[in-house]
Amino acid sequence: MKYADVILPLPLAQTYTYAIPEGIASQVLPSGRVIVPFGAKRYYTAIVREVHERPPDDSYAVKSVFTVLDEAPVLHERQLHFWEWMASYYLCALGDVYKAAVPSGLKLGSETVVSLCDDFEASRPLSPKSQTLLDALAGEGKPQTVAEIEKKTGLHNLIPALTQLVKQGAITVREELKRGFVPKTEIYLRLSSLYEKEADLVSVFESLRRAPKQEKLLLSFLDETKPFRGEGTPEISRKTLLKTAGVDPSALNGLLRRGVIEAYRKEVSRLHLTSALHPPCPLSAAQQAAFTSINETFATKAVCLLHGAPSCGKTEIYLHLILATLREGRQVLYLLPEIAVTTQITERLARVLGQRLLVYHSGLSDAERVEVWNKLLEADEPLAVVGVRSSLFLPFSALGLVIVDEEQEPSYKQQDPAPRYHARNAAIMLASMHGARTLLGSATPSLDSFYNAKTGKYGLVTLRERYGSTLIPQIHIVDVKTLRRKKIMKETLFSPLLREKIDEALTHGRQVILFQNRRGFAPMLECKACGYVPHCVNCDVTLTYHRSRHRQVCHYCGYSQPVPSRCPSCASAEVKMVGFGTENIEEEIATLFPDAATARLDLDNARTRRAYERILTDFEEGKTQILIGTQMLSKGLDFGNVSVVGVLNADSLMNFPDFRAHERAFQLMMQVSGRAGRRAGQGTVIIQTSQPQHSLLRMVQTFDYDGMALSQLTERKQYCYPPYCRLITVIMRAKNESTLNRFAAMYAERLRTDLGTNVIGPFVPPIGRVQTLFVRRIMLKIPLSVAVKDVRHTLEAAHAAMQQTPSFRQVILHADVDPQ
Repeated sequence: MKYADVILPLPLAQTYTYAIPEGIASQVLPSGRVIVPFGAKRYYTAIVREVHERPPDDSYAVKSVFTVLDEAPVLHERQLHFWEWMASYYLCALGDVYKAAVPSGLKLGSETVVSLCDDFEASRPLSPKSQTLLDALAGEGKPQTVAEIEKKTGLHNLIPALTQLVKQGAITVREELKRGFVPKTEIYLRLSSLYEKEADLVSVFESLRRAPKQEKLLLSFLDETKPFRGEGTPEISRKTLLKTAGVDPSALNGLLRRGVIEAYRKEVSRLHLTSALHPPCPLSAAQQAAFTSINETFATKAVCLLHGAPSCGKTEIYLHLILATLREGRQVLYLLPEIAVTTQITERLARVLGQRLLVYHSGLSDAERVEVWNKLLEADEPLAVVGVRSSLFLPFSALGLVIVDEEQEPSYKQQDPAPRYHARNAAIMLASMHGARTLLGSATPSLDSFYNAKTGKYGLVTLRERYGSTLIPQIHIVDVKTLRRKKIMKETLFSPLLREKIDEALTHGRQVILFQNRRGFAPMLECKACGYVPHCVNCDVTLTYHRSRHRQVCHYCGYSQPVPSRCPSCASAEVKMVGFGTENIEEEIATLFPDAATARLDLDNARTRRAYERILTDFEEGKTQILIGTQMLSKGLDFGNVSVVGVLNADSLMNFPDFRAHERAFQLMMQVSGRAGRRAGQGTVIIQTSQPQHSLLRMVQTFDYDGMALSQLTERKQYCYPPYCRLITVIMRAKNESTLNRFAAMYAERLRTDLGTNVIGPFVPPIGRVQTLFVRRIMLKIPLSVAVKDVRHTLEAAHAAMQQTPSFRQVILHADVDPQ
C-alpha cells in the first residue's frame, strides 16, 4: 500500500498522510496536485510532498486520495524547499505559504451548493432571513452556491439560517468541486482541404458573383492567410478576419455553409506578449563603469547593492544585466514594489525583450496568473519575469539573476495574512537556493542593506551621475509655521514660493507633482466648543473626512458614517476640519489654477490596474499637468516633463512614532524629489515644514544620504535596533481587553524565562483596537547569532502552556519577523 504526505492550503504546520488507491498509485507524483477530503465533507487541492509505503500510526483513520489532477509535477523541488524555509523563518504554517504561493486557479476546492426541496411546506412562519433565502433559490430555479446567494441577497453569515432550513426539510446542501483553470479558446478559420490548389477556387468565385459580401470576405481571408505559399496550415482568428474585412458575421456563415472555410476552436494565450522592437540603449560611460563593477562584484559576492542617484539610469543597467543572463540560458526575476511601477517599467522592457518577458502581479486575472505559471513551468527558453513580491513563488527552474528595484520600499513586506515575509530578504534566499546573483537597487537604500554593504557582506557599487548629465534638483525648505504666524498662509495650503513655482511651470508647459502622504480631505473633524473628535466604532482611530463621498471613513476597517452638521456631544455647529489630505489639495489647486488639468493618485481613485494605468498614462502623455498623490508617487516613476515637486507637509513624515521614521522620511522626500528635472533643465523641489532647522531636512537639501545613514546607525547601535539585532514582534488580539492584558503579561513572563531582557513589553501599540479586537504587542530583540527556529520553539512552548487556561483560547496570536 502506498501513501502520500500532502500539504493543504490551510494554516496547518505539518503534512497529512493519505492512502493512495491501487488504481491511481502510478499517477500520484511528488510535487503534483491531488484532491483529498479534509474534515467532514470538504475537499481541497493538496500538493504531494512525498510518496512512500510507511503506514501512519493507528491514532486516526487514514482517508484516501480522491483523484489526481496532474500528469506531471506543477512545482519544482527547489520551490518546496523555499516554502519550507519561509515557513520556518517567518514563523508560520507550511499551509499558509502554499495558500499564498499558488494561484487560485490551481487550487480546486469544494463549495457548498444549496438546492430547494420542491415539496416543502412551512408549518410555521419563517424568519425574514430564511424567507429571503428561499425566495432567492426559487427565483433562480436551480441550485446555487452560498457565495452566489450572498451576492444575490446581500445577506451575510448564512450558515445558521441554512442549518435551520435543512432541519426543517426546506433545502438540501452538498459539496461540489469548483472549476479551476480553464484554457482560453477562440474560433479560428482555415481553408477547407477540398481547396488545396488555387485553381480549385475558380468555381467558388464564380458562384459568389451574386454574394458580394462573401466574395469580399473570401478575398480578405486569402490575402491575410496566403494559403498557397506552402508554409504550414494558414489560419486566422474569426474576430480578426471580420474586423479586417469589415463585413458582418452572416457573410462568414455563408462561406462556412458552402464548405469553403472550416471553423475550429484553438487554445490561445491570455498573455499579451509582443515582439521585441528595439535594441537596448547604449550605456553612458558612468553606467558602463557601474555595469562592469557589478559583474566584477558578482565574481566574489552573491549580493550586490547598486546605490544610484535618482535619474541615473538604473533601469538601463538592469536591462543589460537581464540580456546577459538570458544569453547564459538562465532566468531572471525583476521585482518591483508596486503594480503602478510595474506598468511603466514593463513597457520599457517589452520593447527590448518582447516575448521573453512575462508579467506577474495581483492586477492580472487569476487565469492570466495561471498561464504565466504554466508558461514558466514548461518553458524551453530562458524568460524574464517582472512583478511584485508574489512573483517569488513562481516555478523557476534555472534562476540566474534576481533584481530588487527600490529595495528600501516598505511595500515589499507582506503584512496580512501569513506568511508575513519580506520580499527583499526572501529573494536573496531564493537566489541562493538557485545559485543565482541578487542585485539590490535604490537611490536611498534601506539602512539594513547599506550596513550589510559597508561591512562587506554585500558588494557595493555607487552611481552618482544622473543620466544625460542633468542637474540635481534645487531643494527649498519653506517655514510654514512663520508664514502662518504672519497670516501669509492663513487660508491656504500653499506657500507663496510653491504657488509661484507652480505658476511658472505651467506657463512654460511643464508639469508639477504635489506630495501629501494622507488621502481623503481631512484626517479628522473636531468640535471647537468641546473638543469632541469622531472615532471609528471598531478601531481606536479618528475618522477621515472624504468630501467626495461626504462621509467620514475608517481606513482600517472601512466603517463610515455621515458627516454631522452639529457636534454629537454638545450640539455646537462649530465643527472644523483638522489637517489636510489629497482631496483638499486637489480642491484648492482647482481654485488657484482653474485652467490646469489635475489628477489624483491615491488608494481611493486608483484601486484597479486600469485606474493606475489611466492616471499615469495621462500624466506621461501630458494630458494632466498637475498630479497630486500619496507615496505611490515616490516609487521609481519616470516622467520627463516634471519641473516642480512640492512636499506639502514634511512634519507628518518625520514625527511618526517608529524607530525607522527618520530613515523613511528621508527616503520618501528624496524619492519624490527625484521625480523633478529628469530630462532637460534643473528641477525645483519645495518642502513645507514647521521645523525648517531640523537636521534631517538639511540632509535632504544636500542629498546627504551618508550623513543620514551614519547618524541613524549610531543611534540604532546605542539602543540595539536593526541592523544590530533581529526584531520579532508578537501581536496578540482579543475581544475582551482584561483577558488580553492578563494573557499578554503572563506570556511575556514565560518568554523572559528563556529570552531574558530581550523581551520588551507587553505594550499597547499606537492603535490599540482594530476591527473590534484589542491589540497588545511584545517585542523581541534577538541577537543575530541566534537562529529564528530556536526562538520558534520558545514561542510555541509558551503559547501551548497558555492554552491550558480556557479563557486564554480566545486570544489570537501571531509573530511578525523583521517587522517594517
